[in-house]
Amino acid sequence: MTWWATLLLLGGTLAVLFAIGLPVAFAFLGVNLLGAWIFLGGEVGLEQLVRNAAGSVNSFSLAPIPLFILMGELLFHSGLAYRAIDAIERLLYRLPARLACVTVVGGTTFAALSGSSIANTALLGGTLSQEMLKRGYSTTLALGPAMAVGGIAVLIPPSALAVMLGSLSGISISQLLIGGILPGMLMGIAFLAYVILAARFDPSCAPNDVDSKQLPFRERVVPFFRDVVPLFFIFIAVIGGMLAGIATPTEAAALGATTALLATLFYRQLTWSSFVKSMLETAKVSVSILFIIVASVTFSQILSFSGATNGFLTLIQTVELSPIALVVAMLLILLVLGCFIDQISMMMITLPFFIPLAQAAGIDLVWLGLMMLVAIELGLLTPPFGILLMVMQGVSRSTPLLQIYRAALPFIIIELLILALMVLWPQLTLFLPSLVR
Repeated sequence: MTWWATLLLLGGTLAVLFAIGLPVAFAFLGVNLLGAWIFLGGEVGLEQLVRNAAGSVNSFSLAPIPLFILMGELLFHSGLAYRAIDAIERLLYRLPARLACVTVVGGTTFAALSGSSIANTALLGGTLSQEMLKRGYSTTLALGPAMAVGGIAVLIPPSALAVMLGSLSGISISQLLIGGILPGMLMGIAFLAYVILAARFDPSCAPNDVDSKQLPFRERVVPFFRDVVPLFFIFIAVIGGMLAGIATPTEAAALGATTALLATLFYRQLTWSSFVKSMLETAKVSVSILFIIVASVTFSQILSFSGATNGFLTLIQTVELSPIALVVAMLLILLVLGCFIDQISMMMITLPFFIPLAQAAGIDLVWLGLMMLVAIELGLLTPPFGILLMVMQGVSRSTPLLQIYRAALPFIIIELLILALMVLWPQLTLFLPSLVR
């Protein structure tokens, strides 16, 4: 079978399984069973699939995934996230479109503590966004910031997707985690600037909030230092050890999870029910991700044994693209895929091709990996099937889906501009990773 026929067979089967609504993990398992039987030697191929399953998850480097997820679940279910956002709202009382600004700053803060895009958007969309709609904010400022900062969790550590990308591609996980800080913070600043400018130039899109101006200075500042500043020790525990070279990503994740647990105890917010719920949610998400990693290893082997990978690489190399043109082509593919399929599927489909291409062209893999994370993040927001768009529709049922699409558009443009900046100025992404020893 020719390499392009192999791609058509596997890709077509995958598309059919997606179309009938099969979950990502089971869809790739089905393709793996078919591919292993055809290309890896029948029963021998199925035995190889089982060996891959055991070997792929028996890796210490995957331990940060459940630990990072646990951090966010503890903060979310204990209520500490809500306290932090309330404290930030009290502090930002002078800014125009105050609640939208709180959404950006609070969402970026929570992203640096949880690493969960869906939890971030659900938290902000179900609380602040609904309050803004009641107060007369435009849908762009009420809904857009909650979706945009939800995506930042893909970049700013702790990020389970960054760990997964590093595990599947062989890119340094610690460098991916640390490298996402500057682009992620730049996005948060750009979102905040857009909200302020939009409210300045069009006051009708956000009412003038005056109620919080009556609060005394102490009541505005003390909650921030009480409920927000101590939580940054979680971020410091994760990043500080890796930057100093004294902790691996797994050890840093363990420190972060321990610090998050201690924070819930310190604030007396941890109950037995919230702890059990956090553990159950962590187990659900972690098992799903690990199941997908199992499928990814065999999928890559099938592409390699069938000759599909080499055939595709040969085809691309005959075009003789420059490294920059190759990077742009990869990012465009991811942006198009992001409109239709989920982020984990994007990684599994593209990594077996992108990583060998990048290595052959001499492209820095950390730089490419971080740009891939931004492109994957954009997929969370791009219509018609961006998952954060669906989350927002779920928590804001009275808002038509088309309005949710429009609300996300300005923030999609901002992220595209930052992605272009990362392509043109690699040092933006590579400066902090270069500090990791």
